[in-house]
Amino acid sequence: MSPTFVLVHGAFANSFSFAPLQAELALHGHRSAAVDLPGHGFEATYPAAYQAPQDPAGLATTPGVIKGVTLADNAAHVIEVLERAKKNGPVILVGHSRGGMTLTAVGNARPDLVDRIVYVSAWAPVDLDAGAYYAQPEMADVDAGALAAVLAGDPAALGVLRANFRTADPAVLAGLKEAFLADGTDDELRAFLATFQPDENLDVGTPDDRAQAETWGTIPRSYVRLDADTSIPPAMQDRMIREGDALTPGNPYDVHTLSSSHLSWLVRPRAAAEVLAGLAAGLSGAPAAG
Repeated sequence: MSPTFVLVHGAFANSFSFAPLQAELALHGHRSAAVDLPGHGFEATYPAAYQAPQDPAGLATTPGVIKGVTLADNAAHVIEVLERAKKNGPVILVGHSRGGMTLTAVGNARPDLVDRIVYVSAWAPVDLDAGAYYAQPEMADVDAGALAAVLAGDPAALGVLRANFRTADPAVLAGLKEAFLADGTDDELRAFLATFQPDENLDVGTPDDRAQAETWGTIPRSYVRLDADTSIPPAMQDRMIREGDALTPGNPYDVHTLSSSHLSWLVRPRAAAEVLAGLAAGLSGAPAAG
């Protein structure tokens, strides 16, 4: 039976960004369900102050519904989706970027619902809490200025991370392009930013949310490296892989590499869909589509 792909987005994103990938997967004959984590997609807060003309003061102070949402909430939501999808056969759980933290929490809690777990340049914490990796040498060359430049309001006061992705500042847009889509066009960057939402939750988990060998470690897993990613550099992706393999050496990552920045694999998803279709063929026993 053909598996269902369940797709989990990263920070400030939502199910909308997976639409091109889902189209490619459909052309390979595969079902997919893109998840909106709590407070994302049509549940997100889009303050009137975020519209044009913008009101910076209002944007910095308007409350957001994602305040108080936790990693545990994200995991519970994905588990509910997986329970429904699993009724129709095998499930491949795919996560990108910050979405990897949710994948790991789900794998710790309900490994029985996942037939393969796939990280695409995603956080898969093993030795450290997710936030602690940012202070590691592999992240030394990451320029945090792009996101800092779009932050609106005080996260401590708002209870959310709020960003103004509708900025027209050319210097800020250039920084965002370098960080997320350096191999894309300016139009592609602006189109992708239009799918982003202004708010993200603050919870990055606890030591209990690191990968656990006896649960998460029993799930067959893959890691898709993005070799031109400057947000989660290849060196950090490789560290995630090494730590996971050291935790469960009998069940190592199946590793694939795409030539892509952090976001261009979603803008031009054909190669990624081919990798995923190959993983699906391994579960169903059918040959991969060409």
